Amino acid sequence: MSAEAVADFGLIGLAVMGQNLILNINDNGFKVCAFNRTVSKVDHFLENEAKGTNVVGAHSVEEFVAKLKRPRKIMLLVKAGSAVDKFIETLLPHLEEGDIVIDGGNSHYPDTQRRYEYLTSKNILFVGCGVSGGEEGARHGPSLMPGGNPEAWPHLKPIFQAIAAKAPDGAPCCDWVGEGGAGHFVKMVHNGIEHALVPLGKDLALLIVRDGIGFTDDEQSEIFAQWNKGVLDSFLIEITTDILRFKDEDGQPLLEKIRDAAGQKGTGKWTAIAALDYGMPVTLIGEAVFSRCLSSIKDERVRASKILAGPASSQYTGDKAQLIKDLEQAMYASKIISYAQGFMLMREASQQYKWNLNYGSIALMWRGGCIIRSAFLGDIKNAFDKNKDLENLLFDPFFQEATAKAQSGWRNAICAATTLGIPVPAHSTALSFYDGYRTARLPANMLQAQRDYFGAHTYELEANPGVYIHTNWTGRGGNVHASTYDA
Repeated sequence: MSAEAVADFGLIGLAVMGQNLILNINDNGFKVCAFNRTVSKVDHFLENEAKGTNVVGAHSVEEFVAKLKRPRKIMLLVKAGSAVDKFIETLLPHLEEGDIVIDGGNSHYPDTQRRYEYLTSKNILFVGCGVSGGEEGARHGPSLMPGGNPEAWPHLKPIFQAIAAKAPDGAPCCDWVGEGGAGHFVKMVHNGIEHALVPLGKDLALLIVRDGIGFTDDEQSEIFAQWNKGVLDSFLIEITTDILRFKDEDGQPLLEKIRDAAGQKGTGKWTAIAALDYGMPVTLIGEAVFSRCLSSIKDERVRASKILAGPASSQYTGDKAQLIKDLEQAMYASKIISYAQGFMLMREASQQYKWNLNYGSIALMWRGGCIIRSAFLGDIKNAFDKNKDLENLLFDPFFQEATAKAQSGWRNAICAATTLGIPVPAHSTALSFYDGYRTARLPANMLQAQRDYFGAHTYELEANPGVYIHTNWTGRGGNVHASTYDA
């Protein structure tokens, strides 16, 4: 193969995501060079999926790098972890100052931050880019969340914004996120919000409508289809509608044959851990992760169902039409809380890392090409456009009014579920967060007093915040106290 510098972009990793992204870039008028550690895959790709395109291949790292125009733009789509580091080390001897390396995999943001700092010291521009939308998104338009060295963005912007999904108004679902590990952090939060949104429909609507009201899957599908025409318009509501009406070969609903034990890849857990690390109450995402854990102990739950008592009746006897309306409002309000918590976490990380995240642009990136795309992301963008320093989404007048209007149905739906013994953990924790967030004085004063009583952990007085004192509650403990710290 010729080693002339002809390619605008290079991509390493020819699994389905890599192949589809290459074809997407090619379709948008950029010449791509493909490489894979198993070089036979390069030839197979060129002779099959990429046949008739302008895609070129390479059989070695040296040839691959030589075929790229300066500054070289190289995306790694390999398994997250040590494989990324190994490829970086393999590439480094062949790169020059100002070349760009992009990690497009599902890397954990601390690894991205570390790689950014390491490659900056080598004068290489490193970018960690979240890619959402799966195989179809990669082929026809993903949501892209690039972050890292800002000097790389002018070189990447024409390509990334060309291949990205487009929002309904035509805007590309891609913009610069921030420095260091910001891109992969935002992708992690995106996945965390996805974890939270999935059970909102599953827990409340499906369980109450199926078990409490007794509707068939087809009847449930019609309800979701109607909801998708209103404020709940989103990809997840759309696919739930399709799944509910899908029939197996025997004409029976396929959904009812699927084992109710959920899997997870770990990004939701990463988000929950980050929330704990930064002291942010991202309760809905955490509960969503634990709900999957609970579902996974299927055999134990089956045994428990035979011996643990619940309410005498699990059938709803009230106004079913009104309950359906209440469920829609509960879904909407809990969805708002999910996004509000996600943006809280991003705000805290941005402050700690000095990333200067553009929250309106992030909302725009999620309007198309990704799993959490939703019509109301435009309302989030509008909120941050009006006030880039918005402290919390719930402080925006639009979302204040939305939660105020929805809360009656929200509370009624959760009460109905609780009365019927139907578990709705995601919605319950969302409402608890909302009520806690709007409470000026929580009972944490008792918690602080107890901690000081048994462990001399000190407390602050309302009249003198920032000054920590200890009380000898029993007269026997003395005046020595532990050091203070933030949870």
